[in-house]
Amino acid sequence: MLWHSFGTIIALLQEIIVVYPALSPPTLSLLASNRVCNALALLQCVASHPKTRSHFLEARIPLYLCAFLQTDSKTRPFEYLRLTSLGVIGALVKADDTKVINFLLQYEFVPLCLHAMTIGSEVSKTVATFVIEKIVLDDAGLGYICATADRFFAVGTALASMVTSPDDKPSPRLLKNIIHCYLRITDNPRGLEALQTCLPTTLKDGTLNNLIRDDPTMRLWLNQLLVKVRGGEMGGQPPSVLGRMPRV
Repeated sequence: MLWHSFGTIIALLQEIIVVYPALSPPTLSLLASNRVCNALALLQCVASHPKTRSHFLEARIPLYLCAFLQTDSKTRPFEYLRLTSLGVIGALVKADDTKVINFLLQYEFVPLCLHAMTIGSEVSKTVATFVIEKIVLDDAGLGYICATADRFFAVGTALASMVTSPDDKPSPRLLKNIIHCYLRITDNPRGLEALQTCLPTTLKDGTLNNLIRDDPTMRLWLNQLLVKVRGGEMGGQPPSVLGRMPRV
């Protein structure tokens, strides 16, 4: 009904567009942010429904959210906007549809998610990492991220930033997503080669064991990750850290 009723989607897009001038300089009020988030919540319903998801992508509606994901402010109005926008993207990737992944790759949503992983709240980081996890689980997404050194290190830096801070440990849920991302990257030969030298020490020295011990799946994934990474460290040629990859 939201998609097919006359004028509804246009009205929701107008709710989004009207706050663009308040993004830079950052003057968005909490009231205006809540109003936009309500519109985004309705769009998330459209994005998650199997009968409207393809229409949602064909209309390029996620592109209207890029401006919200590019913001740098950590104030509540902007964080709510960032989180709700990520929720729309998260609803899309839950479908495990290659068309969704190809859309996100084509329109450069990976850097936007990495930005949220760097500056967002714990919840925003978790949703953004979930999106990256879904992208790398797709063969096209894994190939995209490991295709160049620049892309790999952008992803690797964002993932590492969430597990190396001495004062800010990730939640178990976020850590699980991070470990799964790393494990999937090892399925790519060049990704595995790079992780043999740049996997964060905190994942190897037991620093985060207290967050892992109660989750059998997370323990299994971390063990598989360490076996693959350390297996490569025991012999063979020295890793090139993706140095042979073309830069773009």
